[in-house]
Amino acid sequence: MKTADGEHRVLGLRERKKQRTRDTLLRAALELFTTRGYEETTVDDIAAAADVSQRTFFRYFASKEEVAFFVPRLAESHIVAAVRARPPGEAPLEALRRAVLESWDTINEAVERIVPIDLHMRVYRVIESTPALLAAHLRRSAELEEQLAGIVAEREGLDVDADPRPRILVACFGGVIRVTERMWSAGDDFSLDAMRALMTAYLDQVGPALAGNWRTD
Repeated sequence: MKTADGEHRVLGLRERKKQRTRDTLLRAALELFTTRGYEETTVDDIAAAADVSQRTFFRYFASKEEVAFFVPRLAESHIVAAVRARPPGEAPLEALRRAVLESWDTINEAVERIVPIDLHMRVYRVIESTPALLAAHLRRSAELEEQLAGIVAEREGLDVDADPRPRILVACFGGVIRVTERMWSAGDDFSLDAMRALMTAYLDQVGPALAGNWRTD
Protein backbone atom coordinates (compact mmCIF):
# COMPACT_ATOMS: atom_id res chain seq x y z
CA MET A 1 0.00 0.00 0.00
CA LYS A 2 1.44 3.34 -1.04
CA THR A 3 1.61 6.25 1.33
CA ALA A 4 0.36 9.69 0.32
CA ASP A 5 3.99 10.76 -0.12
CA GLY A 6 4.60 7.76 -2.35
CA GLU A 7 1.58 8.56 -4.49
CA HIS A 8 2.67 12.17 -4.82
CA ARG A 9 6.13 10.99 -5.84
CA VAL A 10 4.68 8.72 -8.55
CA LEU A 11 2.39 11.47 -9.81
CA GLY A 12 5.33 13.87 -9.81
CA LEU A 13 7.42 11.48 -11.88
CA ARG A 14 4.56 10.95 -14.33
CA GLU A 15 3.99 14.68 -14.77
CA ARG A 16 7.70 15.31 -15.30
CA LYS A 17 7.82 12.52 -17.89
CA LYS A 18 4.83 14.02 -19.70
CA GLN A 19 6.42 17.44 -19.63
CA ARG A 20 9.69 16.06 -21.02
CA THR A 21 7.81 14.34 -23.85
CA ARG A 22 5.87 17.51 -24.64
CA ASP A 23 9.02 19.63 -24.63
CA THR A 24 10.85 17.12 -26.82
CA LEU A 25 8.01 17.22 -29.34
CA LEU A 26 7.90 20.99 -29.18
CA ARG A 27 11.62 21.45 -29.74
CA ALA A 28 11.70 18.86 -32.55
CA ALA A 29 8.80 20.59 -34.30
CA LEU A 30 10.23 24.09 -34.00
CA GLU A 31 13.64 22.96 -35.25
CA LEU A 32 11.99 21.38 -38.28
CA PHE A 33 9.83 24.45 -38.93
CA THR A 34 12.89 26.72 -38.89
CA THR A 35 15.14 24.49 -41.00
CA ARG A 36 12.76 22.69 -43.37
CA GLY A 37 9.76 25.02 -43.36
CA TYR A 38 6.34 24.83 -41.70
CA GLU A 39 4.40 23.65 -44.75
CA GLU A 40 7.07 21.08 -45.61
CA THR A 41 7.02 19.52 -42.13
CA THR A 42 4.46 16.82 -41.37
CA VAL A 43 3.22 15.49 -38.05
CA ASP A 44 4.97 12.21 -38.91
CA ASP A 45 8.24 14.13 -39.37
CA ILE A 46 7.86 15.70 -35.93
CA ALA A 47 7.00 12.39 -34.26
CA ALA A 48 9.97 10.69 -35.91
CA ALA A 49 12.35 13.48 -34.87
CA ALA A 50 11.10 13.17 -31.28
CA ASP A 51 11.27 9.35 -31.47
CA VAL A 52 7.60 8.91 -30.58
CA SER A 53 4.50 7.74 -32.45
CA GLN A 54 2.04 9.97 -34.28
CA ARG A 55 -0.52 8.92 -31.69
CA THR A 56 1.74 10.29 -28.95
CA PHE A 57 2.01 13.60 -30.81
CA PHE A 58 -1.78 13.98 -30.79
CA ARG A 59 -1.91 13.30 -27.06
CA TYR A 60 -0.04 16.56 -26.53
CA PHE A 61 -0.98 18.76 -29.49
CA ALA A 62 -4.08 19.00 -31.67
CA SER A 63 -2.20 20.21 -34.75
CA LYS A 64 1.05 21.65 -36.14
CA GLU A 65 -0.41 25.13 -35.66
CA GLU A 66 -0.85 24.54 -31.94
CA VAL A 67 2.81 23.55 -31.71
CA ALA A 68 3.95 26.63 -33.63
CA PHE A 69 2.06 28.98 -31.31
CA PHE A 70 2.63 27.18 -28.01
CA VAL A 71 5.52 29.41 -26.87
CA PRO A 72 4.08 32.70 -28.19
CA ARG A 73 0.85 31.95 -26.28
CA LEU A 74 2.91 31.38 -23.15
CA ALA A 75 4.52 34.80 -23.63
CA GLU A 76 1.11 36.40 -24.16
CA SER A 77 -0.22 34.91 -20.92
CA HIS A 78 2.66 36.62 -19.08
CA ILE A 79 1.72 39.96 -20.64
CA VAL A 80 -1.94 39.56 -19.66
CA ALA A 81 -0.94 38.74 -16.09
CA ALA A 82 1.47 41.69 -16.02
CA VAL A 83 -1.23 44.12 -17.20
CA ARG A 84 -3.60 42.86 -14.51
CA ALA A 85 -0.88 43.43 -11.89
CA ARG A 86 -0.13 47.07 -12.78
CA PRO A 87 -0.97 49.71 -10.12
CA PRO A 88 -4.58 50.93 -10.49
CA GLY A 89 -3.66 54.63 -10.70
CA GLU A 90 -1.29 54.15 -13.63
CA ALA A 91 -2.35 55.66 -16.97
CA PRO A 92 -3.59 52.98 -19.40
CA LEU A 93 -0.88 53.38 -22.03
CA GLU A 94 1.84 53.42 -19.41
CA ALA A 95 0.37 50.32 -17.79
CA LEU A 96 0.53 48.45 -21.10
CA ARG A 97 4.00 49.74 -21.90
CA ARG A 98 5.46 48.82 -18.52
CA ALA A 99 3.68 45.46 -18.47
CA VAL A 100 5.38 44.44 -21.72
CA LEU A 101 8.83 45.86 -21.09
CA GLU A 102 9.09 44.92 -17.41
CA SER A 103 7.78 41.39 -17.95
CA TRP A 104 10.34 40.75 -20.70
CA ASP A 105 12.80 38.99 -18.40
CA THR A 106 10.20 36.73 -16.79
CA ILE A 107 8.89 35.81 -20.24
CA ASN A 108 12.41 34.89 -21.31
CA GLU A 109 12.88 32.72 -18.25
CA ALA A 110 9.60 30.91 -18.93
CA VAL A 111 10.50 30.37 -22.59
CA GLU A 112 14.01 29.12 -21.80
CA ARG A 113 12.58 26.40 -19.55
CA ILE A 114 11.05 24.92 -22.70
CA VAL A 115 13.16 25.93 -25.72
CA PRO A 116 16.27 28.04 -26.35
CA ILE A 117 15.53 31.74 -26.88
CA ASP A 118 17.34 31.64 -30.22
CA LEU A 119 14.95 28.95 -31.47
CA HIS A 120 11.95 30.93 -30.19
CA MET A 121 13.12 34.01 -32.10
CA ARG A 122 13.71 32.02 -35.29
CA VAL A 123 10.13 30.75 -35.11
CA TYR A 124 8.92 34.37 -35.21
CA ARG A 125 10.55 34.68 -38.64
CA VAL A 126 8.83 31.49 -39.78
CA ILE A 127 5.46 32.88 -38.66
CA GLU A 128 6.07 36.13 -40.53
CA SER A 129 7.04 34.32 -43.74
CA THR A 130 4.35 31.60 -43.72
CA PRO A 131 0.91 32.86 -44.91
CA ALA A 132 -1.10 30.26 -42.97
CA LEU A 133 0.77 31.00 -39.74
CA LEU A 134 0.65 34.76 -40.24
CA ALA A 135 -3.12 34.62 -40.73
CA ALA A 136 -3.48 32.55 -37.56
CA HIS A 137 -1.17 34.94 -35.72
CA LEU A 138 -3.27 37.95 -36.72
CA ARG A 139 -6.46 36.17 -35.68
CA ARG A 140 -4.98 35.26 -32.31
CA SER A 141 -3.63 38.81 -31.89
CA ALA A 142 -7.16 40.16 -32.36
CA GLU A 143 -8.40 37.82 -29.63
CA LEU A 144 -5.60 38.97 -27.32
CA GLU A 145 -6.42 42.62 -28.03
CA GLU A 146 -10.05 42.04 -27.08
CA GLN A 147 -8.96 40.43 -23.81
CA LEU A 148 -6.59 43.31 -23.01
CA ALA A 149 -9.24 45.91 -23.89
CA GLY A 150 -11.54 44.30 -21.35
CA ILE A 151 -8.82 44.42 -18.69
CA VAL A 152 -8.06 48.10 -19.42
CA ALA A 153 -11.76 49.00 -19.30
CA GLU A 154 -12.17 47.18 -16.00
CA ARG A 155 -9.12 48.97 -14.53
CA GLU A 156 -10.54 52.35 -15.56
CA GLY A 157 -14.11 51.63 -14.48
CA LEU A 158 -15.39 51.82 -18.07
CA ASP A 159 -17.85 49.84 -20.14
CA VAL A 160 -15.75 48.44 -22.97
CA ASP A 161 -18.77 48.42 -25.30
CA ALA A 162 -19.78 52.01 -24.51
CA ASP A 163 -16.37 53.72 -24.43
CA PRO A 164 -14.13 53.09 -27.47
CA ARG A 165 -10.88 54.18 -25.83
CA PRO A 166 -9.80 50.80 -24.38
CA ARG A 167 -10.14 49.12 -27.79
CA ILE A 168 -8.49 52.07 -29.57
CA LEU A 169 -5.58 52.03 -27.14
CA VAL A 170 -5.06 48.28 -27.37
CA ALA A 171 -5.38 48.37 -31.18
CA CYS A 172 -2.70 51.07 -31.25
CA PHE A 173 -0.54 49.02 -28.92
CA GLY A 174 -1.11 45.92 -31.06
CA GLY A 175 -0.12 47.93 -34.12
CA VAL A 176 3.17 48.84 -32.47
CA ILE A 177 3.84 45.16 -31.79
CA ARG A 178 3.01 44.23 -35.40
CA VAL A 179 5.30 46.93 -36.80
CA THR A 180 8.03 45.79 -34.41
CA GLU A 181 7.71 42.17 -35.54
CA ARG A 182 7.70 43.15 -39.21
CA MET A 183 10.69 45.49 -39.01
CA TRP A 184 12.63 43.10 -36.79
CA SER A 185 12.07 40.14 -39.13
CA ALA A 186 13.17 42.24 -42.12
CA GLY A 187 16.35 43.50 -40.43
CA ASP A 188 19.80 42.05 -39.93
CA ASP A 189 19.82 41.71 -36.15
CA PHE A 190 17.55 38.87 -35.06
CA SER A 191 18.42 39.04 -31.38
CA LEU A 192 15.93 39.49 -28.57
CA ASP A 193 17.65 42.73 -27.57
CA ALA A 194 17.06 44.12 -31.07
CA MET A 195 13.34 43.34 -30.89
CA ARG A 196 13.07 44.89 -27.44
CA ALA A 197 14.90 48.05 -28.56
CA LEU A 198 12.59 48.45 -31.55
CA MET A 199 9.48 47.95 -29.45
CA THR A 200 10.65 50.47 -26.85
CA ALA A 201 11.40 53.05 -29.54
CA TYR A 202 8.03 52.59 -31.23
CA LEU A 203 6.07 52.68 -27.98
CA ASP A 204 7.81 55.93 -27.08
CA GLN A 205 6.40 57.48 -30.28
CA VAL A 206 2.74 56.83 -29.42
CA GLY A 207 0.96 60.20 -29.13
CA PRO A 208 -0.07 61.92 -25.88
CA ALA A 209 -3.80 61.71 -26.61
CA LEU A 210 -3.85 58.13 -25.34
CA ALA A 211 -1.03 58.49 -22.85
CA GLY A 212 -2.70 60.49 -20.08
CA ASN A 213 -5.02 59.51 -17.25
CA TRP A 214 -8.62 58.82 -18.27
CA ARG A 215 -10.35 58.97 -14.92
CA THR A 216 -12.50 62.02 -14.24
CA ASP A 217 -13.04 61.35 -10.52
